[in-house]
Amino acid sequence: MNAKSIGMFVLLFAAGGLLSLAGAHALGWTGKTVVIENQPTAQPVAVSNFPVASAAVPTDFVEAAEASVEAVVHVKITAERVQNYYNPFNDLFFGRPSTPQRQEVQGSGSGVILSEDGYIVTNNHVIKDAKEITVVTANNDEYDAVLVGTDPTTDIALLKIEAEGLQKITVANSDNVRLGQWVLAVGNPFNLTSTVTAGIISAKGRDINIIDEQSAIESFLQTDAAVNPGNSGGALVNTGGQLVGINTAISSRSGSFEGYSFAVPANLMMKVVGDLKEFGRVQRAFMGINYNELNASLSEELDLKVNAGVYVANVVEGGAADDAGIEKGDVIINIDGKQVRTGADLTEAIGSHRPGESLDVVVNRNGRNEKFNLVLKNKLGTTEMLTREEEILRSYGARLSELSSSEKRNLGLRYGVKVDEILGGRFEKAGIPEGFIIVKLNNVYINDVAEFEKLIQQFNPGDGALIQGFETNGKANYYAFEW
Repeated sequence: MNAKSIGMFVLLFAAGGLLSLAGAHALGWTGKTVVIENQPTAQPVAVSNFPVASAAVPTDFVEAAEASVEAVVHVKITAERVQNYYNPFNDLFFGRPSTPQRQEVQGSGSGVILSEDGYIVTNNHVIKDAKEITVVTANNDEYDAVLVGTDPTTDIALLKIEAEGLQKITVANSDNVRLGQWVLAVGNPFNLTSTVTAGIISAKGRDINIIDEQSAIESFLQTDAAVNPGNSGGALVNTGGQLVGINTAISSRSGSFEGYSFAVPANLMMKVVGDLKEFGRVQRAFMGINYNELNASLSEELDLKVNAGVYVANVVEGGAADDAGIEKGDVIINIDGKQVRTGADLTEAIGSHRPGESLDVVVNRNGRNEKFNLVLKNKLGTTEMLTREEEILRSYGARLSELSSSEKRNLGLRYGVKVDEILGGRFEKAGIPEGFIIVKLNNVYINDVAEFEKLIQQFNPGDGALIQGFETNGKANYYAFEW
């Protein structure tokens, strides 16, 4: 969690019995929320257009509670944390810090059953770094869960348990959620299972800057329904008991509920879940612009004719917006019939779609509204659906492998991965040969291929990359290039 978020926004996760921000942060679980895209063709749950709010205030919420509580589960995890214990004796007499100690810890949150055969959605921060994941249903049946996939940019994770005939939730169209409508939060705060609280939708499209990830998508539903640590991953439902969001964070200085909480919209969650189920990763779509949120002051400064929308500060050459004819200075005001007033509106609209899908984008250009058809692209600038491995390979263009114990011993190395094959791309342009041993990337030691790929995924176009290592003849060398 970044410094701006600490003490203000708390991820609703209970760890090691400490039901507070401090408990989650100590375990390294930091929260953020991020991406959106469209509904996949194959969905693990039923989507309903049931009216999200009735004309009259309901006299009770029995129907909503009974329709949803059986579909919310308790998610328990076992993880390992590293604790640095300070030893003044070592520091004083030997000039060295104490050795980090690994400690097993327990944590818990909530989840929502999406299908009768055991697909369950929760927050990424609930299961992050988990060695074991256990799911306990409302009737106390206990299952070992398998992690299908995660998306840190939206703080969504998908689990699978081996079960049949489970009580699944019905998913509503979260685009139909209205300010002031009644909602219920269902989850396991403070390990109090199957807890239901009521409130209203206070705001939509909230960006609270809590997700610390590249390309994060934050467009939360804000509610005053009481939620607390342990509610993470639980359900936010309408008065018909249908899912409209996944409870994720609260606004708090104490670590407990102080009036407002935030949920990932159901439509965004469903797009992410569909991608994780079908591809094992999120198919992220990009528009290819840099933008600023418009306000009255900026509008006056730039002499624009509107004071709400998203100002196009730059258009990436060859990107989706460039191909569509959108230009620097345009103000995006509508995407596929949905009004765009903020950056959160824009990222949600783009994030709910896949590469290759087309959108109608309305911009205000010199006081006149113009419509453009935009075909979204992936991170590599194509319209293809890519597996994680394909995206990584195409981004740097090489096949890597771990060094064997004997190779490390012969080379006198503790770290490193080997370039087995050059497939084109950035490695070929940089002149990196086959057989090269990569020891460091931007001064970070590389232990294995997964670590290298994790670092690679953090690069943006224009970032500098410095690869250090050894040639096949044992000579130390480095390669520097722009990403």
